[in-house]
Amino acid sequence: MSSVISMPPAASELAGHVDALLWSVTAITAGVAIAIIVLLVTFSIRYRRAAAVDRMMRDAAGEHRHWLEITWIGVPFLIFLGFFFWGARLYFSYESPPAESLQIYVVARQWMWKIEHASGAREINELHVPRGRPVKLVMTSQDVIHSFYVPAFRVKRDVVPGRFAALWFTATRSGEYHLLCAEYCGTDHSRMGGRIVVMEPDAYARWLESRPHESSLASRGAAKFVTFGCSGCHVGSVVVHAPDLSHLYGRTIPLADGSFVRVDERYLRDSILLPSKEIAAGYADDMPSFAGRASEEDLLELIEYIKSLAPQPTVAGAGDSP
Repeated sequence: MSSVISMPPAASELAGHVDALLWSVTAITAGVAIAIIVLLVTFSIRYRRAAAVDRMMRDAAGEHRHWLEITWIGVPFLIFLGFFFWGARLYFSYESPPAESLQIYVVARQWMWKIEHASGAREINELHVPRGRPVKLVMTSQDVIHSFYVPAFRVKRDVVPGRFAALWFTATRSGEYHLLCAEYCGTDHSRMGGRIVVMEPDAYARWLESRPHESSLASRGAAKFVTFGCSGCHVGSVVVHAPDLSHLYGRTIPLADGSFVRVDERYLRDSILLPSKEIAAGYADDMPSFAGRASEEDLLELIEYIKSLAPQPTVAGAGDSP
């Protein structure tokens, strides 16, 4: 059926589940539509004005047929409730990337996708990934709203300036697939595209090794950590009482207002740009904002460095961050 309407091939683990839900909803909806049309035609003929038939919905004893009313209300309700839970399960799966995912950073701007691997390898409008391994994209925009869309993977996520957006997938078929921007972002929006190249794990490892040997995100972040003066407060300072950033990423910490927050990319980004937003318990609101001073690339490098201070799950041959 998918070939009839020219759907792209299903090339990720999520794609098959999305297609199954789509075609199931389509089949049930089409069945209901056909049933309504058949009943409409049947009733139009049977209960036409000249027909001598009982038009009251009663049984032989004169009672209303409540079972019929319950059936035509209850059965569709249960069917569509089932679709709701099916879709919700897919949604929560889509929103929960595995801990061992290969993390890659994406910065959108008019009109291109800038992609950087944790090893330091960079790409423009191309993304090379290994087949069979979960890949998590951490994305942000430098200007307007964009939308990262890979039809073959059945994934799409808006990329909004001023925040991080995460998207993940596990590619199941080697090959090249279209990468599109699904949000109108300016005069050259139609040209903001690229390709996803899915490679066998060994081939991906060789490709990653063959890329120009630039410093990793974490090592550049370590240099920025000193350049921006972060090390003066967060590393053994006796003058400023600031949180220790080692082993911080991934933990759940208390805040000054009594709530708790998980230390992830979003929290680290906000702590750099909006330090008064979520103050860690036991610390004063002393940190200056780096909004306007740190670029999106600076933020990604600083965050990757802070993440490297905490133990990370590793998978052999994946090109993980240090």
